[in-house]
Amino acid sequence: MNKGLKSLKKYWRLFCGVFVLLLLSTTLLWPQQKESVKPFVVVLDAGHGGKDPGNLGNGFREKDIVLDVTLQVGALLQSEGIEVIYTRKKDVFVELYDRAPIANKADADLFISIHCDAHHSQAYGVGTFVMGLSKSEKNLSTAKKENEVIFLEDNYQERYEGFDPSSPELLIGLTLLQEEYLDQSIRLAGLVQEKLVKTYNRKDRSVKQDVFWVLHHSYMPSVLIELGFLTNNNEGPYLNSKKGRKEMAQGIAQGVLSYKQELDYTRSSPPMEQQITQEGQEPLSNSFNAVAFKVQIAASGKKLALKSYNFNGLEPISREKENELYRYFYGETTQYSVAESLQKEAVKKGFKGAYVVAFKDGERIALEEVLNN
Repeated sequence: MNKGLKSLKKYWRLFCGVFVLLLLSTTLLWPQQKESVKPFVVVLDAGHGGKDPGNLGNGFREKDIVLDVTLQVGALLQSEGIEVIYTRKKDVFVELYDRAPIANKADADLFISIHCDAHHSQAYGVGTFVMGLSKSEKNLSTAKKENEVIFLEDNYQERYEGFDPSSPELLIGLTLLQEEYLDQSIRLAGLVQEKLVKTYNRKDRSVKQDVFWVLHHSYMPSVLIELGFLTNNNEGPYLNSKKGRKEMAQGIAQGVLSYKQELDYTRSSPPMEQQITQEGQEPLSNSFNAVAFKVQIAASGKKLALKSYNFNGLEPISREKENELYRYFYGETTQYSVAESLQKEAVKKGFKGAYVVAFKDGERIALEEVLNN
């Protein structure tokens, strides 16, 4: 009996030893799981569709042109490793109310809505819009036209709570939700506009603020692009042509890629080496005497008092105004490593989108330009 028990124990120890060896070998040989990295996601919204043809300038159909351009933009972005989601990929009607939530559900990095314009005159040119209250009746007319599609939706009176596309007064409150992303939206719009105008020689109708329902509930940087005027006798045929659609798609994709490149550089820029001299100061290589670094923490249409209680306790705070937009900055230094520390502090205080910017002679310059010189 004792002999049998000893034999059983012997085999048990042998079994346990083999099991441990197998476990260790499996652990060592099994491919290590890489830390998952959130992909860069862009939601592309082809305006109109289905029972809503959009404008029919010169007999062309806006819904068909913008769908073709949108799909081409998506293919170009996907070829660069960007994840693309479409609000529509075919000729179907998607309600305005449902478009932005697609981007929110996907936790998208950008939302881009693509349209063509129309006018009773021979107006022409490309324009890019961000969410914001327009003080110009001329600009507001574009928003009114794009918003009027709600009348094609079932139960629009209930869903839009009495929203009237022709009433500027009722549009004011819609700008507030997008304000957190206003600065990033303006930057994206500027890059897209620049690519379309300079690369493809289109007339520049500039970046404008206007109130579009399709941008209303998008919780990320968002723009609406008017590719041009189908009603113009020259621009209409161009936008309807294979060449025109291809060029518009390339310009938009190039603008998005430039935006992502800037964003990647800001996020991945390595910290300066923290070498300390005998005097306890940062080395000269970390100092830029002609350059001032600040940390941008917010952009808003509201002018706030530069008091710490308005900025979660951060101080000192400075402010600059460009058109109707106020930008707010935390700190100022000629040492980039110090600016990085200020950025981390701002993030801890709740300003998760805070980033370092550079100024020279009072003018804002590209951070990459400073650090690479």
